[in-house]
Amino acid sequence: MFLQRIANQGIRLGTLFDRAAARYPGGPIILDHDLDIAPERGRRLTLTEAADLVDDIASRLWACRVRPGDHVVVHKSDNFDISLLACAVARIGGIPVMLSPKLDGATVAELVRRANRPFLLTDGAKLRTELPEEVFDLSEQVVVACGEHPRATSLAALAGTPRVRPITMPPDHPTMVTHTSGTTGLPKLAVHTGRTFQARYRPQAAVVGAAVRRREPIAVHVSFVHSRMYTAMPISVLQGHPLIVLRDDAPESVAEMFAKVPPGFIEAHPNTFLRWEVLAEDPREPLAKVKYFSSTFDAIHPRTVRTMLNASQRPGAMFAQAYGQSEVGPIAARTYSRSWANDADGRCVGRPFPGMTAVRVVSRDGGPVTRSSPGFIEVRSDGRIVTYLAEHARWRRQVHGGWWRMGDLGYRTKWGCLHLLDREVDEIDGIDSTLEIEDKLFARVPELVEVVIVPAADGAPVPVVCTRDDSPLDEAAWSRAVAGLPPLAPPVQWRLADLPQTATTKIKRIELAGLLNGAAG
Repeated sequence: MFLQRIANQGIRLGTLFDRAAARYPGGPIILDHDLDIAPERGRRLTLTEAADLVDDIASRLWACRVRPGDHVVVHKSDNFDISLLACAVARIGGIPVMLSPKLDGATVAELVRRANRPFLLTDGAKLRTELPEEVFDLSEQVVVACGEHPRATSLAALAGTPRVRPITMPPDHPTMVTHTSGTTGLPKLAVHTGRTFQARYRPQAAVVGAAVRRREPIAVHVSFVHSRMYTAMPISVLQGHPLIVLRDDAPESVAEMFAKVPPGFIEAHPNTFLRWEVLAEDPREPLAKVKYFSSTFDAIHPRTVRTMLNASQRPGAMFAQAYGQSEVGPIAARTYSRSWANDADGRCVGRPFPGMTAVRVVSRDGGPVTRSSPGFIEVRSDGRIVTYLAEHARWRRQVHGGWWRMGDLGYRTKWGCLHLLDREVDEIDGIDSTLEIEDKLFARVPELVEVVIVPAADGAPVPVVCTRDDSPLDEAAWSRAVAGLPPLAPPVQWRLADLPQTATTKIKRIELAGLLNGAAG
């Protein structure tokens, strides 16, 4: 009943912490870092304190003349206060446009231009060292959330500004703009409404409510600018769970945090879980009390699923993998238990959510869609974005009779499971699925922490590999691992830190191929 009631209103990010604090005033938010905008508050906030901070910042933004319907680009150094700033913008009816701290200055400037003279909410460090001067000409006003700049308005200088009442926008009004991964070029700006966000929230909130007991901590390591953050955060605080927010995914710091506050539920990127495999061997047993692992960004390798589940000591521990996209939210999902994980097929991403999402796979050549002849994956969801900002024609090209084309290739089994084989742009001649080969290599070479197969200039599939601690690849182990696989070029070893990554730590395959082939040339 509760979910249905708020479904009619849409997610209201501006008053999220007020509503959570009304139910659980002392509910904690536990951070692994200080807030740039309020370092004096330390690393443990109550929901009441978070609500007050959002209210305070919203009032200062109002004093900067941000008004309902205004776009406010939020691009600052990585910190949970990015999410609090987004809620503050929404509180006064503004539309936060979330840009990753990892984006380069030229890309940010182009996206600011696309937003058509928005307010730019950033920090002194970004303006001094990364952003080009043109952002001042492209913006209605540049505001620094922390630090200083002679051409920017400082929020700190507006301390004590009288508070203003929150403004609730209609459910179908834009509530946030997030950018796509940018794996195939300049990111697109995806426009969400309160209603589309709420459609994404419902199935996930139901899962969390059933999976973990109230008051069990939920740990989140998600990009602060990703749409997933703005459904994961409400799920936690509105259901009364202590919220652990991680900026740093380094295993040592994570182990220390989880040893102090053991989570019952963890939400993270697939590559983050991959990095956390070493936690399974940590004597502090930081994953021992996890009942539910969740990853909703990309397909995850079966080796990682097995490692996480075996590290938990909870009876009935589960790992949930959801398939989705920034533009549509989660579409299909499946869960693994310990008994199923050993036989997991990493290409199976599950089934749609009954009554909420739908999937079809469209033939590319008019023939049957099979594993050897995969088709275009198309989906329906009430969580679909309503447009790309300033690129509505581009958005329309992905809509086919109400179905959204994901840009992925796959097929459905006779039991209805959706199998994801590759992105359309990543397909390599002679290989049914690069992702499937990568799954097998992970399973056969334990020291791998990343393997990405990209085409060489002549089209040959080249495995780019990264090992734990950058140790030399065991050539004998590799030779055994590739036995029985389609022919691959000799592996190229890189440092993981040198691979081009998105805000959600996905590898930019096209960019990597370009770097690799440029180096080879």
